[in-house]
Formats: sequence, structure tokens, C-alpha cells
Amino acid sequence: SNIRKKGHNTLEGYQDNGGFKALESSLKAGPTRVIEVVTESKLAGRGGAGFPTGLKWKAVAECDRHPKSIVCNADEGEPGCFKDRALMDYDPFSLIEGMIIAGLATGAQRGFIYLRYEYPETNILLERCLAEAEEAGLLGNNVLGSGFKFHLYIRRGAGAYICGEEGSLLNSLEGKHPFPRNKPPFPVTHGFEDKPTAVNNVETLCVIPHIIIKGAEWYQSLGMGEHAGTKLISLSGDIKQPGNYEIPIGLPLKTLLYDWAGGPLDGRSIQAVTMAGLSGGFLGHQILDDLTLDDPCIRSHGSFLGAGGIMVFDDSRNMMKAAHDAMAFFAHESCGKCFPCRIGTQRLTERLNGDAKKLDLAAWAHEVVDINEAMKATSACGLGMAAPHVTESLMKYFPEQVEAATQSNS
Repeated sequence: SNIRKKGHNTLEGYQDNGGFKALESSLKAGPTRVIEVVTESKLAGRGGAGFPTGLKWKAVAECDRHPKSIVCNADEGEPGCFKDRALMDYDPFSLIEGMIIAGLATGAQRGFIYLRYEYPETNILLERCLAEAEEAGLLGNNVLGSGFKFHLYIRRGAGAYICGEEGSLLNSLEGKHPFPRNKPPFPVTHGFEDKPTAVNNVETLCVIPHIIIKGAEWYQSLGMGEHAGTKLISLSGDIKQPGNYEIPIGLPLKTLLYDWAGGPLDGRSIQAVTMAGLSGGFLGHQILDDLTLDDPCIRSHGSFLGAGGIMVFDDSRNMMKAAHDAMAFFAHESCGKCFPCRIGTQRLTERLNGDAKKLDLAAWAHEVVDINEAMKATSACGLGMAAPHVTESLMKYFPEQVEAATQSNS
């Protein structure tokens, strides 16, 4: 990322540092070659799902239904995630260039930045950047005199967490109620206005110009071991130096926490961290020394890296309360379309704050496990499937706190 380079949020400053050279190269190379390079780079989606970007673009390109669209998911609503805002505020033209290249590769002639409602300053900045790009011939009916047409628009969300889910986002973009969509069909064939659509995260699109200019092998080499590329991590909580960190995929978690971020606050020790904001639940101190920041490792412990939000909890925190607050958030943000999520998040919140009937530990755990399994098996979207990670990880890593809480309620 280039967020530390001064002047990158102006067109002149961006071009002075090689900006839009990747677009020029892509126009010469053609759509097929662009998709090949992105595929060879092994770039996976940086918004949470980790789907291969080249494969997604190829699927959209192979559809012969028009008009196609590129949609940037900039609805950064996951608690503990703030890296996309930094990219848009300090390096907005990388996003714009990445979206134009995505349009060229897939045959899309229009793009939409679906921007989080709570980012009004970013909206003003992006509007100015789009106007500058269009005036310079980088957007419009004849991009850089090539005959390629691409128009880019900003659409603001209304503050709903559920709109981070791509089906809900697309419904919102169409002016509909933001309920998740049933899959299949997938957006690559039936997306915005039921036409082929590539939905990509801000970070994913911002890295595209670098891959085009420096090559697939260069990007692969940035990771550690067998892993390709880098990932932006938003680190917050009980840590000395919170902030955004660009890490090589595969970096040991303890290196990030202790060597880069300075470790826990004085006199404290790290009790747990979250993964994927809240969606990945908690990982306890028992395993933190063995974790590397890559999906295979983290998934082996029942979580996932997701959008890259890591919150740190030191030993002064009550993890039962932390779990309750997380579940209350999910209950508040559930869209209500499917009852397993709508009711399940409410029931789990009750069991975490003691509102339910008083139960011993075994009975409490039995009820919670039943709710967890029902939600994971039958929820309509990722919110209902992810929320149980909170209670599952609480019971796995902090059984003594669960036992103490249930005993105090009996």
C-alpha cells in the first residue's frame, strides 16, 4: 500500500509516482492477459471470503450478458476494521485505477463504490477524485483514447452492517431492502440488476495496479513460505501501538503483537484476540504463540482471517462480557430475514447476560451448542453462520469464566 506517500490523494501526486501506468499497460495487453496475470499472482479477495480474484473476473468475462458491473464493497462495517478507510483517504486513485482495470478485464462498462455511510469525508474526497479522473480522460466514454468505456459512481449505504454481505449490498444498490440473496445464482452471473457483476473489496482492488506493473511473481514473493502477497491488518484494543499494519501473509501473530505493535499494556498480558473483527470469534492465549496469519492456520483453530480486524483483550477483561457485547451487536444488526439468525442471536445474547432461566453449566452449554449448530446449518448468510464463533470460542478457551458466570446465576 502507498498510504504513507504524501500527495497520493491528488491526481497529480499519484501520477508523479507512476499512477495509471498499470492502466496504460492493461489497455495494451488486453483483457485476457490482465486476467492471466491476476490469476498467476494468486491474489485472493481481501474482504473476508478469500475467493481467488482472477477466477472471479474470468467468470464475469465469460458471461455474454450485458451490461456488466464492477462493485467495490467499501461498506467497512465490521467492528475493529478500519484499513479500507485509510486506503480510500490516502490512496484513492489506486482504487479508481484498480476498478477501471477490473472493468477492462471483465468487459464491464460501469462501476460502483458502495461506501459506508459513516465515512462522509471519504465520500467528499472520492467525488473530487472521480471528477479529476474524468476530466483527465481516465474515466468516461473513451478511456485514455482507447475506445474503452467505463463510468464510475459512488453510492452511500445507510449504516446497516448486513450490507457488507454482497447479496445485501447488491439489493441495497438496487434500492431494495438489504436482505441477503439465495445462492446460487452467484453475482458473477446474476449480480447488479441481475447481470454479471464482480464484487471486490477496497484492498483487493487497490493492489491490482501494483500486480500489473510489478508482475505476478513479485506479488507472490511478498508472502512467507508458500503463501502469496500481503494483507492489511487493523489492530486495536489492549495493545501499545494500535493501527493499520501491512503484513506478509504467513507472519507469526506474536511478531505482529510483540515486535511490531509493542505488546500488551504495562503490567498486563494478552488473554485473547479476535479474528475477522468479531466474525471469527476469539482465539485464546493458549495458542497465540503458534498462530501464523494465514487462513489455513487460523481455520485449523476454528476461526478465519477475514477482513483483517484483530482486537486484543488483556487479562483485565471479562471474556463473558466481551462475548455478550459481541453477540448483542450481531442481534442488533441481524436483518431478520431468516429466523435462525434473528432468534438465535437474541437467545445467545440472553444466555450470555443471564436473562434466561438459571441453568447449571452442562445445561447452559447444551442449549448454546444446539443454538450454534442450528444457526450455522440454516442461516441465510454469513452473519448467522459467523455469530456462533463467539460462543464456541468462549466455551473452548475460557470454560472457567463460563462456569463462574453460570454458578453466579444459579
